[in-house]
Amino acid sequence: MFSLYKKEVQSYFLSPFAYVISGLFLLVFSLSFVYEISQANSSVIRFSFSNIFYNNFFYFIFMIPLLTMRTFAEERKAHTETLWLSAPITIPQVVFAKFLGVATVYLMMMLLSLFFPLVALIKGSVIVSSLICGYLGFFLWGLVCIAIGMMMSALTDNPIIAAVLGEAAMILVLFLDNFTNTGLVKSIPFLAKILTWFSTEARFSGFSQGLFSIADLVFFLSITLVVLVWTIIIVEKRRWSRG
Repeated sequence: MFSLYKKEVQSYFLSPFAYVISGLFLLVFSLSFVYEISQANSSVIRFSFSNIFYNNFFYFIFMIPLLTMRTFAEERKAHTETLWLSAPITIPQVVFAKFLGVATVYLMMMLLSLFFPLVALIKGSVIVSSLICGYLGFFLWGLVCIAIGMMMSALTDNPIIAAVLGEAAMILVLFLDNFTNTGLVKSIPFLAKILTWFSTEARFSGFSQGLFSIADLVFFLSITLVVLVWTIIIVEKRRWSRG
């Protein structure tokens, strides 16, 4: 499994792909950072980065499918997936190795963005607890989207279609969050309670405010695991269909 994980990480960094996505991510983050500073009411820079995380995630959902679209669709299109479908390695190991590979790229992108809070810390003041929890929530939210993007990639042999399906799925997740806050849903307490429980934005809200919650942590990890299990089932079904 480690060798496959290593291969996945190398496949990103031996091509310009990861660097382009990282550049776009840092560009959006820097623009949000500059905007927050421009909105400061005093000469001392003091903010919690919560707005930056919210704004970045809206744009980042358009970047994550670009990372995940290659995980299965590209290998299926090139017919190279037979190498691990016929290898003495389990499908769960394959899925988790690929997932950890994308998650590693994602984590490195986030680590690069630490430059901005460091600048704010040197030149002004940063609410450290909110910053740490915000980064943790942002990372967990991203893991859910990575798992969703991988599942979409496992459904097709076209990377472009995989990216489009990933975008649609993530937009649907955000739509569910916004739909939960509508008057129609709030007028039905039982439905509102169910949708709120599944709302990723509501779960992230606590992290962005510097509030760590075990329940929210378990929620993000559970949703990620469930989606990965669905991906395993999809790939496993294709493996058995090959005989």
